[in-house]
Amino acid sequence: MTITDTTKTVYDLITPELRADLITMVRDDSWPEMTDKQGERGVNQVAAFLAVAANTTERATPSLRVDLFWHALVLHTKPYAEFCDALGGVFIHHVPDRNSGHNPAEGRAAMLRTAEMIRSARFDVDPEFWPIDGAAECTQSYAGCSDSPVAK
Repeated sequence: MTITDTTKTVYDLITPELRADLITMVRDDSWPEMTDKQGERGVNQVAAFLAVAANTTERATPSLRVDLFWHALVLHTKPYAEFCDALGGVFIHHVPDRNSGHNPAEGRAAMLRTAEMIRSARFDVDPEFWPIDGAAECTQSYAGCSDSPVAK
């Protein structure tokens, strides 16, 4: 089910009920001081991240805060699969690489490249969720997670 209604955005693909559940999960599991407004912005950031990941052959890497929302969304397997389908039918696999010996500086550079891809795709890049210009210190201590780039 690809987006055919041009008045809809990728943000609209996540229902209000699912949004509320994602925010609750992230708050309960990882970020207790997160406000509802931050939660809404986090859901939008993961939607933008996944829209970009679905349409690039480059590896896309989330920040720690965006990854928290991705983890919560992946656990909702049916809506997550439907979301991926709506982005063009490419299932976006979540690929953790904790034990790969990845260099944290390389991980940070990958996140910066991902934020730039999101900006280039005309999505907002929320500085509280992305380590751009040193505005957010939300990087991961290990290489973290990435998508599964598709060959196009």
